[in-house]
Amino acid sequence: MPRTTYPQGARRPLLTRGGFLGAAALASALAPASALAAPMSALSQTLTKAERDALSPADILAAMKQGNERFRTGKSTPRDYAAQQRATAAGQYPAAVILGCIDSRVPAEIVFDVGIGDMFIARVAGNVVNDDMLGSMEFACAVSGAKLVLVLGHAACGAVKGAIDDVELGNLTGLLARIKPAITQTDFKGEKSSKDQAYVDAVAQTNVKLTMALTRQRSPILADLEKKGTIQIAGAMYDLRTGTVDFLS
Repeated sequence: MPRTTYPQGARRPLLTRGGFLGAAALASALAPASALAAPMSALSQTLTKAERDALSPADILAAMKQGNERFRTGKSTPRDYAAQQRATAAGQYPAAVILGCIDSRVPAEIVFDVGIGDMFIARVAGNVVNDDMLGSMEFACAVSGAKLVLVLGHAACGAVKGAIDDVELGNLTGLLARIKPAITQTDFKGEKSSKDQAYVDAVAQTNVKLTMALTRQRSPILADLEKKGTIQIAGAMYDLRTGTVDFLS
């Protein structure tokens, strides 16, 4: 794993014209003007340790919401990825970790309009949680200093459809079994079929909520960090048709 250094004290974030820090700074608009540094270009900027440490979980969540708004309206931030690659070669200070699905239509960095080094991404079919994913998220938060855990489900999830249809296929069978509790716990009045888009999406949303609960239940480390206010565990659903991320309350 890339070397990660530990916080030595938080410093104020930089206000940028766009991108991750810019959105976070806008979320803290009520702070005194002197608390914000001069604007910087988002083309090659990457998160520094001091900048990341100065953000609260609420700042980061607000930044991701604004990033998705830029993405879905076609106003994504221009980025010099080669420059970001060079800037992050010696270290990384991501602000969030996303547990998402492997679906090729849900590239989290693009959907939230962030750059290299801004977020950890963990992907598995159906955005289910297991020991490996929990360990990865514990590393992201307890060791590397990320402050937001986001479980990201999406519409028309093939893994959810497979669980509904009782698909059996090698190792996939066990993975789909992790989604099945969401089927029994979804209250739905229409046709409970994988051909019913609304039902599939309702189960997918329940699956996100159950994954959040399991994360707290099975990781005392993450649960304790959340109780202390160091991190926040949140959930969201991505709409493939509109590009919109809806955050769950």
